[in-house]
Amino acid sequence: MSIMNPKMSIIILAVVVIYIVITSYLSYKWSGHSNSDFMQGGKGIPYFVVAVMLFSNYNGIMAVIGTAQRAYTSGFAAAWSVFAAAIGFFLYGMFFVKRLYKTGSFTISGAVKQKYGRSTQIIVSLIMIYAMLMLNLNTYFSGASVLHEILGTNLPISMIIIAVVSTIYFSIGGMKSVAKTTVIHTFFKYCAVLIVLAVALVLSHNASGEMIKLPSYYYSITGKVGWGTIIGWILTSTGAIFSTQFIAQAIASTPSAKDAQKASFWAAFLVIPFGIGLGLIGVYAKMLFPHINPLYALPVFLGHMNVALASITAIGLLASVFIGVSACSLAIVALVVDDFYVPHWKPEEHAQLKVTKIISVIVGFLPLIFMFMSPNILALSFFAKALRVSIAIVAVLAFYLPSFRNTTVANIALIGTTILTTVWYLLGDPFGINDTYIAIFTPLIVMLIGRLFNKKEKVV
Repeated sequence: MSIMNPKMSIIILAVVVIYIVITSYLSYKWSGHSNSDFMQGGKGIPYFVVAVMLFSNYNGIMAVIGTAQRAYTSGFAAAWSVFAAAIGFFLYGMFFVKRLYKTGSFTISGAVKQKYGRSTQIIVSLIMIYAMLMLNLNTYFSGASVLHEILGTNLPISMIIIAVVSTIYFSIGGMKSVAKTTVIHTFFKYCAVLIVLAVALVLSHNASGEMIKLPSYYYSITGKVGWGTIIGWILTSTGAIFSTQFIAQAIASTPSAKDAQKASFWAAFLVIPFGIGLGLIGVYAKMLFPHINPLYALPVFLGHMNVALASITAIGLLASVFIGVSACSLAIVALVVDDFYVPHWKPEEHAQLKVTKIISVIVGFLPLIFMFMSPNILALSFFAKALRVSIAIVAVLAFYLPSFRNTTVANIALIGTTILTTVWYLLGDPFGINDTYIAIFTPLIVMLIGRLFNKKEKVV
């Protein structure tokens, strides 16, 4: 599908290049000079900036494109896929943030280590790296498809562009620069959604007599989605938020536990209007363009804008890609450095920062190995979240139910759940049971059985 004419694409490409050059320079200007700056921003990032990071990282390109796409076919209730994150951030702020912050760790595996020991830390770290790699791969493909449709570049070239730009963003200055550039990216991402919604409203007003009448479920609470899926979204989002490495890393960058909690609440607030906008865009796209591929429910409006609005919208869509890649890559780097490199080699500060940046470049370009694959993007996204849910369950049990704090059982639960969830995903979710539910209930069952049969085992 051709979204824009060639002349508009050339202008937008020029604007995007200028934007990338400016933000890359700012990333360099705002970079830190120590490993603490790189990993935690020196623990001095204001809570609202962290809130923006939390919101924007969790609502990346899949949320932007995918929510409108689902609303096109299933109604406004598709916005629940975004609202679920608001619920997750609120619960995270209420029950987990302060406890996590007080551990003093900026990795989720480091916090788990304090409850279960070194062996569980290693397992959690490996699972999280695995999940983050899957999520990053998903973001590369999602972003490449957007870049392909907007600018006309082929998918491999699009992935290379994303790899180069994103790696520049996060490898130069780490958390300190990513925090500030994310605020800029998020501003454009929010503007993009608002512009598309405004254009949809104007088009619907001008073409009111030509719009099709939609079934009533397009305007209901559950739509064609259903409570089963909505509840699954809420459980998955909440679990993923509780265990995602970059979220833990961002929380640790605030000056205090109270600021960390404020950041989580503000992130929840930012999600709500964003979800409303995306849900409405999908519904209006169905009314105005009833026969298009649902994937274009949001991008279709780009062809009905002037070049200025289309340029801002294109920047906003691509910015969400750069945010997602930078966040995932930085999380992977943090786990590799803090859980494996530092404990084994015990480097000095200067050497540690140098190796950290080298690892960052490797991580940034690693997904290009898979550039000729064609994964199911939506399924891969939920699979990556499902892997993180098992970590959240084991971690929450350790923080709130010490009687379940059994290292051996926790290790079996984590390894067993990861293997079973992966097999279930590769088999295409047999019996209609989504791999998310396998990731949720397997660790609960294993931990419960372990509690019943081995109550007296001490933490290793």
